[in-house]
Amino acid sequence: QVQLVESGGQLVQAGGSLRLSCAVSGRTISSYAMGWFRQAPGKDREFVAAISRNGAHTDYADSVKGRFTISRENAENTVYLRMNRLKPEDTGVYLCAGRMIVGVAAIATEYDYWGRGTQVDVSS
Repeated sequence: QVQLVESGGQLVQAGGSLRLSCAVSGRTISSYAMGWFRQAPGKDREFVAAISRNGAHTDYADSVKGRFTISRENAENTVYLRMNRLKPEDTGVYLCAGRMIVGVAAIATEYDYWGRGTQVDVSS
């Protein structure tokens, strides 16, 4: 049974930084391409960032390019999302997802496994 557990979300002021973590158990993370999505109240789930199985390829939503960085540490079975220059519109539940295909994907339905999310609140 594969499990994904996110952590690191909290209340932060606009302009601040956070690092989210996604710990994977049940199978080695090197089997999965990984992604981060977010969901704000009353809105659809939104793609944030993705990283290929070996970390060679990444993809970002236009809204976070240049501010967020996705990375992975396969030896720790963990994926990270570094978020800088946070804005109030970055507020939401951030969810980690995994897919058993090599490449990156920006569509939620292409992911096989999901965590429950961690809450990020950015105050103005």
